[in-house]
Amino acid sequence: MELANIEKLLEKYLNAETTLQEETALRDYFTSTEVIPVHLEEYAMLFGYFKQSQNETFTKTIKLKPEKQKRKNFKWLSVAASFALLISVYMGYDIIEKRKTEMQIAEVKKALKMVSYNLNKGNDALYSVSSNYKKGTEAIAKLDTYDKAVKTAIKKLNN
Repeated sequence: MELANIEKLLEKYLNAETTLQEETALRDYFTSTEVIPVHLEEYAMLFGYFKQSQNETFTKTIKLKPEKQKRKNFKWLSVAASFALLISVYMGYDIIEKRKTEMQIAEVKKALKMVSYNLNKGNDALYSVSSNYKKGTEAIAKLDTYDKAVKTAIKKLNN
């Protein structure tokens, strides 16, 4: 192959514009030709390395971690998180209901204390009315006795 053609292909190769056939032509030129110009010797080493590395193989076994375990862990983690969320919501609801009940009980106690206080005031009023009533009935009984005495005295005087 002509040197000018090889230089054009090298320029295209360095700009990543070559086809697979052109790259094969370059590789064949630099690996099979014994006389390579001095300014292109660095490319001969490059293509020589590519040809040598093409025959290398990796013989050790590669251990890959299965993805299923990660998915299982993620699935179990999401299930556990959902379960924890449900428990916390249930317990929160339970606590709120207990507080509502306690507040209602406190309101009922307050209302019963107020009723009890007012009933005690009413009882005190009834006791004072009752004692005044007793005084009044005793006074009327005395007046009745006095009235009978006056009537008998008037009858005796008139007779």
